[in-house]
Amino acid sequence: MPYLLEGLKYTLIITVVGISLGCVIGTIFGLMRTSKSKILYGIASIYIELVRGTPMLAQIFFLHFGLPQLLGINLDKMLTANIIIALNSGAYIAEIVRGGIESVDKGQMEAGRSLGFNSSQTMRYIIWPQALKLMIPPFGNQFVISLKDTSLLSAIAVGELMYQGRQVASSNVIYFDVYLIVCVMYLMITIPISLLLRRVERRLERS
Repeated sequence: MPYLLEGLKYTLIITVVGISLGCVIGTIFGLMRTSKSKILYGIASIYIELVRGTPMLAQIFFLHFGLPQLLGINLDKMLTANIIIALNSGAYIAEIVRGGIESVDKGQMEAGRSLGFNSSQTMRYIIWPQALKLMIPPFGNQFVISLKDTSLLSAIAVGELMYQGRQVASSNVIYFDVYLIVCVMYLMITIPISLLLRRVERRLERS
């Protein structure tokens, strides 16, 4: 159990740090996807399609083995883990942001301009608060997805939950017990989050 709890701690750290960075990245690229500038739109589209169109495991190997070989540097495993989760979740969060903004009635922008706001002020005070309300449930779902995706980081020996489970199971030859505990530990995190998201969704629907 101490090894598995240590792995769970690193899983949570990687998820929280990665998702936090991913929210920043996703917000920036999501806004770029709604920009009228073809350059900004094109850059955001390339990033999103590259990340969403390739397996996360391939991205992990590319960043951990391929890029260091090209640049002649060695990346710390935890740094690689945080970057991967941030970049991967950022692409999906960007689409959440774009969808949230575009779901707000276009008349809201015109209403803001008629009140004397410029485009940025209208986005900040009128569009963004309404869009954020619609983004909350998908944000929560992305957190759960990224949490489970951290298990792929065991491929490069990052000491998260799945990696620690593999080490304990192989050294003690007790695969069923260990992997059952690993699954239960994931469920102990994902189920409460899912229940919380349902409550939030119901409150948002009522409001």
